Amino acid sequence: MASSFKPEQARVPSALPLPAPPLTKFNIGLCQLSVTADKKRNISHAKKAIEEAASKGAKLVLLPEIWNSPYSNDSFPVYAEDIDAGGEASPSTAMLSEVSKRLKITIIGGSVPERVGDRLYNTCCVFGADGELKAKHRKIHLFDIDIPGKITFMESKTLTAGETPTIVDTDVGRIGIGICYDIRFQELAMIYAARGAHLLCYPGAFNMTTGPLHWELLQRARATDNQLYVATCSPARDSGAGYTAWGHSTLVGPFGEILATTEHEEDIIIAEIDYSILDQRRTSLPLNKQRRGDLYQLVDVQRLDSK
Repeated sequence: MASSFKPEQARVPSALPLPAPPLTKFNIGLCQLSVTADKKRNISHAKKAIEEAASKGAKLVLLPEIWNSPYSNDSFPVYAEDIDAGGEASPSTAMLSEVSKRLKITIIGGSVPERVGDRLYNTCCVFGADGELKAKHRKIHLFDIDIPGKITFMESKTLTAGETPTIVDTDVGRIGIGICYDIRFQELAMIYAARGAHLLCYPGAFNMTTGPLHWELLQRARATDNQLYVATCSPARDSGAGYTAWGHSTLVGPFGEILATTEHEEDIIIAEIDYSILDQRRTSLPLNKQRRGDLYQLVDVQRLDSK
């Protein structure tokens, strides 16, 4: 009976096998940073945090969502950078490039407002240990929310949604990138898993309403559903800011277990990722062999169109 389940057809195109990672074990650093209205200070502060994480053994460093700017629609146009132009046009990413090369580490650069012509994006840049920009993820799902009496925020007033899922091969494995609200959409994580991701990284800034309810829940769900690691990084909480972040940056293992986390204050977490556990978990709980391709399919449109 099981043979009629057609698990290989549950992913279209078929899921890629998990690739052999460049290394099995390494330390990740999650830099939960305080953010101010002083952009130069934010850049310098992030640089010091990355250096501290690397000095403690981190080979991969993750920064928060919108770490160089206050999180507000008024601020995004003012703090936006031309990432493609680089140099003085993008001091935030210039710093990330310099530090990654000097320290020989991979950096998932949180996110910063990006300007492209008359459009603005919420963009995450991935820099390799050679200092080169390896990938750029523009937030796909914009944070438009209205909970009466609690919180209203409409990113779409200023930002444009990204169009492309982002998965990147690095010195520390194959990583799928999402930004904050992207974590709510399990289809994106499923696509990354089907493309052979070892780890999903979500810089984010959940708020004081949805953070206590959903932040940990969503991280553990994405990790458990897809049997891979999930890392998140938030700004530190500033109760005086126009937008107050929940904090609680976290690393979750492939069984949904919390491996490391922090509270809401500024902090740097160093935690170990061990990819050998992925095969153990997938052997013990063989979801990929049990999917009902005879009943449902996840279609990766981008991969399908590229064939």
